[in-house]
Amino acid sequence: MAQYDAIIIGAGMSGLAAGIRLAMYDKKVVVLERHYVWGGLNSFYQFKGHQFDVGLHALTNYAARGARGLPLSRLLKQLRIRWDDLDLHQQGFSAVSFPGVKLKFSNEFELLRSEVARAFPQQADGFDALTRAVREFNELDLEAPQQDARPVVRRFINDPLLEDMIFCPLMYYGSAREHDMDWDQFVVMFKSIFFEGFSRPQQGVRHILKLLIDRFRKAGGELRLKTGVRRILTDGNRATGVELDNGETLTAETVLSSAGLVETERMRGQEPGAQATGKLSFTETISVLDQPAKHVGIEETIVFFSNTARFNYAQPADDVDTSSGVICMPGNFDLPSTPRDHLVRITNIANYDRWAALGSAGFQPASGAGLRPAPQAADETSAAHAGATPALPYYTAKQHWYERSCADAISHIADFRPHVTLVDMFTPRTIRHYTGHEGGAVYGSPKKLRTGATGIEGLYIIGTDQGFLGIIGAALSGISMANRWVLQRDTSAVEAT
Repeated sequence: MAQYDAIIIGAGMSGLAAGIRLAMYDKKVVVLERHYVWGGLNSFYQFKGHQFDVGLHALTNYAARGARGLPLSRLLKQLRIRWDDLDLHQQGFSAVSFPGVKLKFSNEFELLRSEVARAFPQQADGFDALTRAVREFNELDLEAPQQDARPVVRRFINDPLLEDMIFCPLMYYGSAREHDMDWDQFVVMFKSIFFEGFSRPQQGVRHILKLLIDRFRKAGGELRLKTGVRRILTDGNRATGVELDNGETLTAETVLSSAGLVETERMRGQEPGAQATGKLSFTETISVLDQPAKHVGIEETIVFFSNTARFNYAQPADDVDTSSGVICMPGNFDLPSTPRDHLVRITNIANYDRWAALGSAGFQPASGAGLRPAPQAADETSAAHAGATPALPYYTAKQHWYERSCADAISHIADFRPHVTLVDMFTPRTIRHYTGHEGGAVYGSPKKLRTGATGIEGLYIIGTDQGFLGIIGAALSGISMANRWVLQRDTSAVEAT
């Protein structure tokens, strides 16, 4: 029976960051990952000679070299990683695009401010007041009372269209709730996307993961892949370790779980309430082009869009809601060299239950191998479809929704479909398989445990369901919970987070 100072469940961003932080201070720590590769949903894979990222569109919370006090700066300090090691390259510009209105934004906040003043002149003063409220709010106060974001925003913004255009990027990149967000999470996402902005390593998420894995191993941490946790062991009201899928038992003073609130509760033999399970899952299509997206006429780095004036962020009744989404052109970051693959990635909200119930005829277990490029006929847009689609075999459904997704996206970017040479797609079933999240809920449970405390001594939540968002936020979640619940026993080790 192996004994550790800390056991970490899940080798995603939060788990690896927590592991590094603890190993740096000579804690005996093991990170357990059920799958054969680390990263969780923020991972990568190879398909027909092409390297694809999963999850990561952009690294939010950009901070320039030497910047102080920002989330990225805190992360680098806590993990003792050099800024140059991240190989970050900023976005050109991105946009929020709704019917008749497009707001551009970049890593310089003044661009968005000027765009709001141009498109919504009557809202300019209110938008400035909102940004002041965001700047003044301390999102790191884990004990702050929770409140809904929309009522707060409406104190400053009284145009529903602008309200939805502000919420659209923040929700798509971090909200586990339908229709609204917690105010503290709104602040986190507003700062990370609009104040700080987007960047990306030339090699994408694999570069970040390699950096974290190398740092973890050099610090003396232990990583065990293909090692699932069957249950969390407790003695009374205290966690004592875990039992693995193979029956092996590991013991520890502290268990940090990045598996998710619902999944952690089930590992300790508790059945969480239905309201704890997230409803928001997604599909993502990846189209490989025969030339850079800019040559096709797409200038934006990322486009958050809605084809309806009121943005509906909720689980759809159909397999997918293609009326809104996120379009990412990874090659449109300010990269030092032209990437090998020219990609257009489109993310849409999806219904996990419908995808889970689809027949398996033609099922492609790893990807959308063999999907055809989308047709270009105008009648393929979702406006031509009414009501929910009938149940289709899984592979056929992927083809159908790939075509629908592309058709709706070209209302906001140049038509890239004639240039598509290869297609792949993942669905809520893929998300469920690789993250373990019930319902394929990318952002986990709507219920967040800001302090990480589960009510069981020695068992703490890190990552998505602790409440810090995005890749930088997830890593800071692991760091802050490792500091709070493990390293506080040696206060000299803990630096300010």
